[in-house]
Amino acid sequence: MTTVYTRPLARLIEQLQRLPGVGPKTAQRLALHILKRPDDEVKALAQALIDAKQQVGLCKVCFHLSAEPVCEICRNPNRDESTICVVADSRDVIALEKTREYQGKYHVLGGVISPMDGIGPDQLHIQQLIRRVSLKDIKEVIMAISPSVEGETTTLYIGQLVKPFTKVTRIAFGLPIGGDLEYADELTLARALEGRRELD
Repeated sequence: MTTVYTRPLARLIEQLQRLPGVGPKTAQRLALHILKRPDDEVKALAQALIDAKQQVGLCKVCFHLSAEPVCEICRNPNRDESTICVVADSRDVIALEKTREYQGKYHVLGGVISPMDGIGPDQLHIQQLIRRVSLKDIKEVIMAISPSVEGETTTLYIGQLVKPFTKVTRIAFGLPIGGDLEYADELTLARALEGRRELD
């Protein structure tokens, strides 16, 4: 027996299903939950979505998500200016920040080199990283990219470009090949930072 939704509800379920990790049943459950909430709560949710989309952009220094031209981490005078941790995505910054182990700055590439997906070095924020490292007194660049084939390619490529300017290390992984940084627990990430080694 097929469930038939009224059109506006069907559209809501369809849109929710586009979110990562949300299947048909979860989308239906969320949609029905939203319908039960008071109007002001639903309007607040809708407004929060619109505001986030319109107001959140990329930090012009590190390319992490920010509502300001320069993000909070880059503006923080207590962070170590001499260390840059290179990650693929803002989700990785969030995961590493939860460990409270790392006190330096970040550089978000915006992805990894993946010829199969048509992503080459020019599509990523690699040149901006080289500029940062070459112009400032950077003592260490930590490569913290998930250990997939594309991640390894990206790590080695950037490592070769950065080595003439500073020491390059990579975090030690307690993760399987293909594992994502954002899904690692905080203790594993903290140990990975502590056990980092110099890139060959």
